[in-house]
Amino acid sequence: MSTPSAPPPCPHLAAHRLSSRPLRFLRRCLRVRPLGRPEIRRDPRELPRCSPCAAASPSQSPRLYACLSCAAVFCPSHAASHASASAGPGHQIAVDVDRAELFCAACGDQVYDPDFDHAVFLAQSSSLLPSTSSTSPSPAPRKRRRVDYRAWAPDPAEFALMSSADPTTSASAAAPAGLRGLNNLGNTCFMNSVLQALLHAPPLRNYFLGDRHNRFLCPRRTPVRHRATEADAAKVACLACDLDEIYSAAFSGERMPYSPAKFLYSWWQHASNLASYEQQDAHEFFISILDHIHENIKDDQHKSHAQGHGDCCIAHRVFSGILRSDVTCTSCGFTSTTFEPCMDISLDLDIGDNTPFGVANTKPHVRNGERGLAGMNSKVSTLMRCLERFTRAERLDAEQKFFCERCDERQESLKQMSIRRLPLVSCFHIKRFEHSAVKKVSRKVDHCLQFPFSLDMAPYLSSSILRSRYGNRIFPAEASDADAVSELSSEFEIFAVITHSGKLEAGHYVTYLRLNNHWYKCDDAWVTRVEEHTVRTSQAYMLFYVQKTLYYKACERAAAV
Repeated sequence: MSTPSAPPPCPHLAAHRLSSRPLRFLRRCLRVRPLGRPEIRRDPRELPRCSPCAAASPSQSPRLYACLSCAAVFCPSHAASHASASAGPGHQIAVDVDRAELFCAACGDQVYDPDFDHAVFLAQSSSLLPSTSSTSPSPAPRKRRRVDYRAWAPDPAEFALMSSADPTTSASAAAPAGLRGLNNLGNTCFMNSVLQALLHAPPLRNYFLGDRHNRFLCPRRTPVRHRATEADAAKVACLACDLDEIYSAAFSGERMPYSPAKFLYSWWQHASNLASYEQQDAHEFFISILDHIHENIKDDQHKSHAQGHGDCCIAHRVFSGILRSDVTCTSCGFTSTTFEPCMDISLDLDIGDNTPFGVANTKPHVRNGERGLAGMNSKVSTLMRCLERFTRAERLDAEQKFFCERCDERQESLKQMSIRRLPLVSCFHIKRFEHSAVKKVSRKVDHCLQFPFSLDMAPYLSSSILRSRYGNRIFPAEASDADAVSELSSEFEIFAVITHSGKLEAGHYVTYLRLNNHWYKCDDAWVTRVEEHTVRTSQAYMLFYVQKTLYYKACERAAAV
């Protein structure tokens, strides 16, 4: 797959640059609103209007543009008429009044200029730089202790004040914060669905809204004019900074759909093999985003540790868990144990034996005279049955014989997975896309999955699995895991569901968000409220659960999670 080439430069912008001074002078015409959004500086008593149609911003016309040559304000259609009617060069280029973005009226599209981007960058940076600096060393953090996390809730006086602020809308009926649609940029529903889930993951949301990663002060951020080549741009591109910008846009209070074009371009720079407008897999995108955020932040881990942020990145602090794998020799009983980190858990749908795509060589293990629940043939799959299937013991094939250290030869064996440490946010990936190596075909499994809104992960922890396996005969080697009590709660509640509809080669991703005990459907730019039944009957592809009890570190520079 070839990397898409950059679009040709706008000829009208090139002509304007030759006939005018650099656009860097527009910095003094910019101001930065809260949450870092730039706009054109103007008298607050003035209301920009399109002279021909007398459209005021922002109630009637979504966009108003000011001509860079004569400062006349027009809507998009009249801006094109103004550009064609003006004889001199430069009237084709205008600037968005509310968004501080360049627009070519002749081409009908946004254009980009390095000098103008640098002016915006300087304006944003200067607005957030501290007025005074201190050279005194930061105080040493106090001893950390666990403190219950309590979300803010308005008291009766605050609730009454918020209700009276807008007489037409009560506080209880207002849309939840951060609920904003994302424009589809060309088969990017896979990206929008994952971004919506990340935007509302409580620990990740608290991290970015708590200003733990400030994109204007990030050491990796470099003005566009300092990037000599595309390779240099790929080195300095920081997905955490772009994600911070999306958080600012989503929680700015605006309801118009947002276009995550900068985030998409930065991701293309990190994953050039996936840089195209073709449909991608949402799960692969999710893993790719977490990996690249980790790569961006790990270079500054020593700085983060010195500031009390901990010694691992936010992606791992939120999503990373540890799996335990036990392989037991059926001849002598020797068990080999390995541990591996995981960012999510991929689960097979329990579709029984009525499908040619089933695992033919996997034999269910009989424990205490009963077959595992996941081995039973049923037309209804549940998330608990999928987890039971994931953590049950299975006999390995003859081709996968385990080399037993005690027998000093390859023997038949049983393998069992369990969860040693739970993450703050558990992501379950449902394997709906199956590939048959025998029949050389692929298909999507359109199978209903029932999932609970509250989930207890205790039965699938290593401590529970070991106690079920050995009972009271726990050996010293396993005692540390069997008796270990996790610092994190095993009770989870759902907050996001990503679904896939359509066929394997052509489908659509949608995210359902649970906010304030109500469900909202995020279908790219469209956000609507739906009933609980709609979510329960959807074809879940990725499920996101967060721990019911969150803890944060009570120290001078406490982390957000």
